[in-house]
Amino acid sequence: GSRNRIEMKQLFAVVAVFCLTGCGPTEPLNIVGVQTGKSLNSDHSIGRHAISFSPTDTMYVSVLTNGRGAGTIEVKWALRGYELHQVTKKVSYNGQAATDFRFAAADGFPVGDYTVEVIVDGKPFETRRIKVE
Repeated sequence: GSRNRIEMKQLFAVVAVFCLTGCGPTEPLNIVGVQTGKSLNSDHSIGRHAISFSPTDTMYVSVLTNGRGAGTIEVKWALRGYELHQVTKKVSYNGQAATDFRFAAADGFPVGDYTVEVIVDGKPFETRRIKVE
């Protein structure tokens, strides 16, 4: 009867509100940090922080975010202005998170000064200088 109709209306209202708040983040990512290093923790943050690498190291970058948000994170490694490697990830988070990126060279990295550029939703966010020695 009418009682079922009221319960269905209330249920519909609850589902509608839930979807407005919980059907995937639509806010932009809230980036709280960029880390570089030689290893990762289990949560994808950097385990061994470093800005100096040997030619045989794997270079890791971790982009830390907080809160709800979704977007695209891109990381580019360059040596003397030449882009060597680029990784793009589409992400969506509801809380604190770390998104990891890695670059390893099969024959070893050339010695020199590198830049690591972090781009969020197509806009430059931060550029880090690292070196291989």
